[in-house]
Amino acid sequence: MLTKKQRELLIYIRDHLSKTGVSPSFDEMKDALSLKSKSGIHRLVTALEERGFIRRLAHRARAVEILKLPEDLSNTSAPSLPRTASRNPLLGNTVEAANQSSLDDDTLQIPLYGKIAAGTPIEALSDLSSYLDVPFGLIGTGDHYALTVEGDSMIEAGILDGDTVLIQRCDVIENGQIGVAFVDNAEATLKHVRRNKGRIELIPANALYESKSYESDRVQVQGKLVGLLRKYH
Repeated sequence: MLTKKQRELLIYIRDHLSKTGVSPSFDEMKDALSLKSKSGIHRLVTALEERGFIRRLAHRARAVEILKLPEDLSNTSAPSLPRTASRNPLLGNTVEAANQSSLDDDTLQIPLYGKIAAGTPIEALSDLSSYLDVPFGLIGTGDHYALTVEGDSMIEAGILDGDTVLIQRCDVIENGQIGVAFVDNAEATLKHVRRNKGRIELIPANALYESKSYESDRVQVQGKLVGLLRKYH
């Protein structure tokens, strides 16, 4: 079952495709649903994709194909396309000329939280600082957030003090991946995460720091590293 906003967005995408043959941009979706930021649209699009209603076409930031509709909408006929428009994915065809010039610079807004220690864990981050515009192709699907790195314990992994890391929300990552670990419901840190015999080891990428090992129930994984942004001064 879709939420009200998910349903509204699906209908809007359907109607836009039917009239123009072109997928609406995130800005157009945002305005159509009266949302304040594109991050809300990103979450809605991701939810529709995960539920099998739509599919984002690879390498085309604005190209969306509708795979199915709710039963009460599936028998509703869509307006016919203008003769000059591309063929409509709603009818089982591909978007052709109109989406060939996809906007690779389309961005998504993801929440930017405060600083996370790449050395000694600091207090858990809870307050939203702002939103960050990130190129769509840099993070892909899923729910994401950003953090500012503080400390030098991950420098051998190329993560420096002041970097902004992009994190995909998840609670399980592969052994050795870099992730956000939440320790004792109080502290958050960025480390290589490794599970071993009922324990979780948080491993720095700096020979000056030692790994720390915890009982597995003391650590919650809150995401994995998928990208990094850095300013050069």
